[in-house]
Parts: sequence; C-alpha cells; structure tokens
Amino acid sequence: MVRLTDLPEEYAAHLLSLPMPDYGPTPWAEAPDLKDARVAIISTAGLHRSSDAKFYGGAGDYRLLPGDLDYSDLTMSHVSVNFDRSGYQQDTNVVFPLERLRQLESDGEIGSVAKWHYSFMGATDPTRMIETGPQVAKLLKEDNVTAAILIPI
Repeated sequence: MVRLTDLPEEYAAHLLSLPMPDYGPTPWAEAPDLKDARVAIISTAGLHRSSDAKFYGGAGDYRLLPGDLDYSDLTMSHVSVNFDRSGYQQDTNVVFPLERLRQLESDGEIGSVAKWHYSFMGATDPTRMIETGPQVAKLLKEDNVTAAILIPI
C-alpha cells in the first residue's frame, strides 16, 4: 500500500483536500464473548469464486463466499498499481483468513464460522455501497453472525 508521504506533494495535497463525509453517530453494540461468537469475514480484496462475475474498478456490489469454500476456487479481481498481490499469492489467509477461522472454531476459541462471507472491491467510493451495505447487514443477521473480521485492502 502506498503511503501518503510516498506520493507527489501535489497529489497528496489533493487527497487531503477532499471532503470527508459525515456518516452521523455510530451506535454502540456490545461484543459477544468470542467463545460464543459466530464470525464472518468481510473483505475488500475483490475476491470471488471462479464461477462468479469478476469485479470492476469502483464496483459497489459484493460477492458471497461460502464458509466451506475451497481456496482453489477463489479468484481476486482487485487490480491496482498500488496493491502488492504477492502476499495473497503466497497465502490466501492474508486477505481471507477462512482457514484461521476454521482452526479457531476447532480449538473452541470462537463459537462458529458463518455460513457465508462477503467480499467487496476495495478503493470504491462508499456512497456506491448505500444499497449493498444494508443488504449484507441483513444477510449477516439472518446467518446469526455476532462478530465480523473486516479485512481492508
């Protein structure tokens, strides 16, 4: 990931001058005891199954990733000159730690792994997710998810 200090001064100044949207107050929610938590992954790595439509830059939609996903069926369509994919290529758990969650469940550290996980395209204007964000929230609730790991890419 590129640091702001690595960018040309005029580009960094432009980024810093952009307006910051006000999303209003955020309600507080008590976290469950991890031993009772049902955990889902939400990633912005542009991940999808091989059979799914790939992501395009600036996409605001998401892809469902099943909890029993085989990593050999996982594809990343996140493309950016500022994104180093070598970590993902060496260990998928860097951007989608499903194997780690399965191990935590097996060890009794978490209650269960969610049936479904979600991937968005990174570097997307959040206003493009005004419809899809609440859709994912509804799906998480229907799956009785009580905790989520957010993986920003």
